[in-house]
Amino acid sequence: MATNAGQGNSAIPRAAEAKAAEGKATKKPKPPVRTLPPGPRSPYDLYDAVSPPALPRRPKHHNRNQGPRIPEPGPVSRRLRTPKSYSPWSTIKINEHVQEVLDGATIYFDFFGSKRPRVTGLTVNKMAAPQLIFVDGSFAELAQEMADYVQIGNDVKPYLEKEQNEEALQLIVKASSVLNSVPEKDFTGAYNLLIHLVLQSKDPKKYLPTVCSNLLKPITSSPAHGFTLAANALSTVFNLLDQSNPLRYNVMLQIIRFIRQHGQFDLLKPRLKNLEGWFLEWDTDEEEQRKLYSEVSDAAAEAGDDDESYYYLIKALRTFERDEQEEITSEDAQKLSLKALRMALSAPTRFDFQDLRGLPTVQALSDSHPVYAQLLDIFAEQDLEDYNDFRDEHQGWIEQEKLDHEKLQRKIRLLTFASLAAGTPNREIPYANIAKALQIPSEDVEMWAIDVVRAKLVEGRLSQQQQVFLVHRTTYRVFTAKQWRELGTRVDQYKTIVDRLIATLRNSQLDVEKQREREQQEVERKMANAGISDRHGGDRRRQPQKPRTDEDD
Repeated sequence: MATNAGQGNSAIPRAAEAKAAEGKATKKPKPPVRTLPPGPRSPYDLYDAVSPPALPRRPKHHNRNQGPRIPEPGPVSRRLRTPKSYSPWSTIKINEHVQEVLDGATIYFDFFGSKRPRVTGLTVNKMAAPQLIFVDGSFAELAQEMADYVQIGNDVKPYLEKEQNEEALQLIVKASSVLNSVPEKDFTGAYNLLIHLVLQSKDPKKYLPTVCSNLLKPITSSPAHGFTLAANALSTVFNLLDQSNPLRYNVMLQIIRFIRQHGQFDLLKPRLKNLEGWFLEWDTDEEEQRKLYSEVSDAAAEAGDDDESYYYLIKALRTFERDEQEEITSEDAQKLSLKALRMALSAPTRFDFQDLRGLPTVQALSDSHPVYAQLLDIFAEQDLEDYNDFRDEHQGWIEQEKLDHEKLQRKIRLLTFASLAAGTPNREIPYANIAKALQIPSEDVEMWAIDVVRAKLVEGRLSQQQQVFLVHRTTYRVFTAKQWRELGTRVDQYKTIVDRLIATLRNSQLDVEKQREREQQEVERKMANAGISDRHGGDRRRQPQKPRTDEDD
């Protein structure tokens, strides 16, 4: 039977065990005895006077071969134990523990031999925690047990007797949908056995779609824990397949659909970083990659994660070959391109459209959907006035395509503010210019300035006294030849400023050197004057005074 490691839940309860359990009287459990754990204890531990530890007493006739003598326990009325007083007892328990370890090692080697047991079903690159399935019995025995459990034992038995395992497995998998209604305690074990039988087949690819599709259906026996049970079963299928097995792609696709169905995208998100590595291991072609990326994008969109949805949609569009004109103009490519364009326009925090415009499939929209291409160009490099002209030219088109005019107008105003800040040479924008460019009242200028700073399109501060917006930093929406010329002009200006600064520093350095020379000359002049004074007064030296004697008195 197949069970999970550490669980021991059989998929099919034994009838004999059930009968043996009938009629047995349940013994009333005894209350636990409060005892201290064996081994050395802190000298500050006090014995409990109510329920002292059950220390073994010394036998009347002690034999030396039975081990060291056990000391008689002293009175327990709150007596402080010292390490010396219980060291013989701790020695005995340590010896017993060593003997238990040796006995366990003997049993281990008797069962497994000198080699380590071979563990199957353990994967390193995994969807969930590593899982083990312990299976006991031959394929025929396990298949018959599974067939009996799904109530087709009589139909499967003739095939197993003729060793037609594939035909028997086909019937079992076909009837496996009833496992969704088995008791919750038997669900995991039953599906583990079914997964084991399928993976023992010569062609698991023929049976895995049915197993995975059954897991996507509701678990009627456990509505509360159905998601967890089915997710564990799908993860088991994924983990038990070899890392390089291409069947993992199909299982992964079913897992993404299962996650999308239950709205649990956050559980899948940490594993998505392994997709590119898995594609290399599975040797997945571009079409299959695009299919899986699209599924991930849809799952993220339904979960409300617009950034992840857009990210994987762009990755799906990059799987189209740039040189294949038929491929980039196909219906699938145009559909995904329009979806990405609409997401980029509607996202309130997305202001960069260069990655989207660089895709060949999006560039092909200029022929198949020219109005969408024109709108993308407006948001990529034009301003509010161009957007208003677009609306006048295509009246009702935005509403017809179910685009939100309020969101689009707010975004184009913020982008217009960014363009205005980038095109101002003196880095000071009067309030009147902002109000005119954004077509708003003058009293709303400060509110829009705060919004554009929050959007991280511009950095600056407001000067209410001067009625100007001081630009510290701005973001270019596009970087064409015009922006390169502006950058060259600013570099020349910076170069001129740096040259002037260097010239000023050099002049200051020359002034310092001249001042130092003047000070040196002044010092030398003073020293020279001091030398002349010494020569004139050199003959008038003071004679040393003679010491006084008694004759002087």
